[in-house]
Parts: sequence; C-alpha cells; structure tokens
Amino acid sequence: MKLINLLFICSRNKWRSLTAETIFQGVGGHEVRSAGTEENARIKVTEGHIGWADIIFAMEKKHVRRLHHKYSDALIGKKLICLHIPDEFEYMNEDLIGLLQSGVDSYI
Repeated sequence: MKLINLLFICSRNKWRSLTAETIFQGVGGHEVRSAGTEENARIKVTEGHIGWADIIFAMEKKHVRRLHHKYSDALIGKKLICLHIPDEFEYMNEDLIGLLQSGVDSYI
C-alpha cells in the first residue's frame, strides 16, 4: 500500500488543521502536515506544501477558493477535498475529532 501525504488546511492553523495533523499523524503510516491560509497563520501554506501533498483537505469552501486563487498551477492533478467544518471548535475538541474522522476516513 502506498503511503499518502495528507495536508490539512484551515485559516490560522491553530485549531482545526492542527487537530487533524495531531490525530492522523502516523495513522496507516501516512505523513501529515497542516497549514493555514491567513497571513497570521501559525504555519502559512506554501506552494511547497501543495507539491508535497497527495490529498489536501480544506476545512471550508473559502479555503478551497484561496488555494485555487493562489496555487492554481500547483493544484493541477491534486485531490482537494472540502470537509465543510466551520471555525467553531478549539484544538482537540471531541466533536471536531469526530467530524474530522468521519470526513477523512473514506479517503485514506
């Protein structure tokens, strides 16, 4: 089985995408990273992140739009999935973990 590089994107890379990185790191041997689309993100998404990733999970449609706007060429041939998880959860929130697992499981 091929190991998959998973990239999780939210706005500031503090709660949602960081939680996803934490809970999926090492699952199935996959490599996991996370980043944010905002200028003040903990780790700001770069073209390098996009190139590294096999599957990109964005938390909201606005993140998908921002990625397409800034990295359209790098996204060619990439699988980009919107999880539709609103910005209303803190880091490692139980409900957030449940939404992440149910949203991601069918892809990995």
